[in-house]
Amino acid sequence: MKILLIGHGRMGQLIEQTALAAGDEITGVIDINNFTDLESMGPCADVVIDFSSPASLSRVADYVRRTGTPLLSGTTGMSATDLKVFDRLGQYAPVLYSANYSVGVAVMRRVVAEISPILKGDFDIEIVEAHHNKKVDAPSGTAKLLLDAIDPNHEMRPVYGREGVCGARTQNEIGIHAIRGGTVAGEHTVSYFGVDEVLEITHKAGSRQIFVNGALMVARKLIKMPKGRYELQDILFGGNNA
Repeated sequence: MKILLIGHGRMGQLIEQTALAAGDEITGVIDINNFTDLESMGPCADVVIDFSSPASLSRVADYVRRTGTPLLSGTTGMSATDLKVFDRLGQYAPVLYSANYSVGVAVMRRVVAEISPILKGDFDIEIVEAHHNKKVDAPSGTAKLLLDAIDPNHEMRPVYGREGVCGARTQNEIGIHAIRGGTVAGEHTVSYFGVDEVLEITHKAGSRQIFVNGALMVARKLIKMPKGRYELQDILFGGNNA
């Protein structure tokens, strides 16, 4: 597989190392120092893999529109407006955005989507995520992904941490809490608090390698897909693209 790699931070470098070890080819590396090079580049890869920053999205989108190259993006910190860009890009190429490429997290998302409609009338739901002390955005993209799975119609009120006298917890709210410290690659827990019982579902990442392995596995499938905007669930479990 030929890869045009965008973003050469810790994730980008690990993707490069893993891909090369698997026999893939890195046809180009675009980072903060040479982003303008993307404007003059033609088709040169089977897939664009982007783990850069939201600020680079417009240039990446222009490249995909111009070349029709499939795009896999794992850039975190995207806004709702940014995410709509991926929907439109599906007209030009197969496009996939996910805040987390762990297969375990994908399964966790599927599980909470299945059980939340059953439990949320009687159980209080809280999300807690922990990451290393270098992470710049909070809550994590994965926490937001889990929130959307739990409450896809946005009927509940998200509460981001609690402080002071904030009143009793209401049934219609969902707490989201971010913890930062050390070198934690990523931990996410969804807790369902009922009367005299608690159900917790937790995923712990031992290293960033699980995200890299998942992204490369999914990229190999994405390049064989027709044009469209895909969710990770579509690729892993089957389904219709948006």
